[in-house]
Amino acid sequence: MATIRENELEKESMKRDFYHLIINGEKVKSSTGDTIQTFNPATGELIAEVAKASKEDAEKAVEAARNAFDHGKWKLFPVGRRAQVLNKIAAIMRARFNELVELEMLDTGKALHAAQGQVSQAIEDFEFYAGAIVGHRGTVNNVPGQFHNYTEKEPVGVCAQIIPWNYPLMMAAWKIAPAIAVGCSVIVKPASLTPLTAIILGEICLEAGVPAGVVNVIPGSGAEVGNFLVEHPRVNKVAFTGSTPIGKDIMGKASDTLKRVTLELGGKSPSLVFEDADIDAAVDGSLFGIFYNSGQSCEARSRLYVHEDIYDEFMSKFVEKAKKLQMGNPFDKGTHVGAIIDQGQLDTIDGYVQSAKKDGAEILVGGNVAKPEGYENGFWYEPTIIANVTHDMKAVTDEIFGPVVVVMKFKDEKEAIRLANDTEFGLGSAIWSKDGARATRVANQIQAGIVMVNCPFSAFPGTPFGGYKQSGFGRELCIETLDLYTETKSILSYYGSRPLNPFGL
Repeated sequence: MATIRENELEKESMKRDFYHLIINGEKVKSSTGDTIQTFNPATGELIAEVAKASKEDAEKAVEAARNAFDHGKWKLFPVGRRAQVLNKIAAIMRARFNELVELEMLDTGKALHAAQGQVSQAIEDFEFYAGAIVGHRGTVNNVPGQFHNYTEKEPVGVCAQIIPWNYPLMMAAWKIAPAIAVGCSVIVKPASLTPLTAIILGEICLEAGVPAGVVNVIPGSGAEVGNFLVEHPRVNKVAFTGSTPIGKDIMGKASDTLKRVTLELGGKSPSLVFEDADIDAAVDGSLFGIFYNSGQSCEARSRLYVHEDIYDEFMSKFVEKAKKLQMGNPFDKGTHVGAIIDQGQLDTIDGYVQSAKKDGAEILVGGNVAKPEGYENGFWYEPTIIANVTHDMKAVTDEIFGPVVVVMKFKDEKEAIRLANDTEFGLGSAIWSKDGARATRVANQIQAGIVMVNCPFSAFPGTPFGGYKQSGFGRELCIETLDLYTETKSILSYYGSRPLNPFGL
């Protein structure tokens, strides 16, 4: 076992042949000796081997987190001191920005611009919560004159945080930062496909001064380790980002121990382009909305509805620009669309496209597995636009999670809203219109947690992120997130001069 000491990361590259678990401040191998192989999706090449946590390792992580919370000093630190540590985490990340970007790209196949933006936001998350926690406090409440009532915010305890493969570092930051800011201890289970930057983030937390046991990172099987954490009686909260079916399963399993649960799940987000929209801005924003991160985003605007009066003009420009999107070397600044995570996801994407073709839809652009020159052994799919669809097609109803958008016309505002809400999901949405009154009116009627008006971006640190309906519940990335990791304790005192005798005995 290797203990992580101050500045040790400066001596060790982020790129390694082997990555350890982090349990109780130590880098350890799996108790079983099992490992996970992680591959570069852009090339298909092996990057490294990673220790694969077992239930025994998960139990050790729970014990470490529990001990750190119940008997450690982290939750007792003044908030200003915890804020200093969060800012130091951000400073270390910023100093090693290029290394983090490179490792994230190798592990996910992302394009350079995507990885840079996501690492930047991960850094900003820690800076945001370093500031937010200072102002996070209880209240003093109105009670009868000789009584006094105030509330305190106390950390909920040990939190299991299950991270998806599409935004490994950013999602880890979204969850770790608010949890440790309020004084919780965490057990992070990164996705087996993309565990590397979460492990590095765990090491950085320790280097920055987070005490041993407060942040533990254990890559492993979701079915084994993930479920073990969800069902564990000494874990107080679960935060999960991933698919809706798995989210439902987690909610059911967590109910046996009445754990708090935060779920950020699937989406099939609509984008509405009205007849008064700035067409060029809507085209550019719609391209980004679906093809950013290769469409592997829960809030990807994968359903595009265009007013019939501008449909032809919009689609001509949209198709033309989609054809110009570049795939290939993720490290090339000119690459727009990165790789798909693995062969299974590639097959899923193509299956939906072929299903749409079989159902009579028209493929305007793409629709095929891609083999960029020099990257033939990776996993790539062409940016794809599908028209002539109906709302009963699987490509319209299901989350595809790839660079595929379906396009339909609408006649008026009422129909646009009906189409937008005709889904079991409710995560993101977009409105393109120069009419502020219309944009506000439509935004108020869309059943989604996020509405983007004339904007391709879904969130910044400080803006709530989360969904309606089958897209989950709870909001991340905002001040309110701190409440998801705290208990509110009400303290009521009596200061009257006469003893109280309610029974009059």
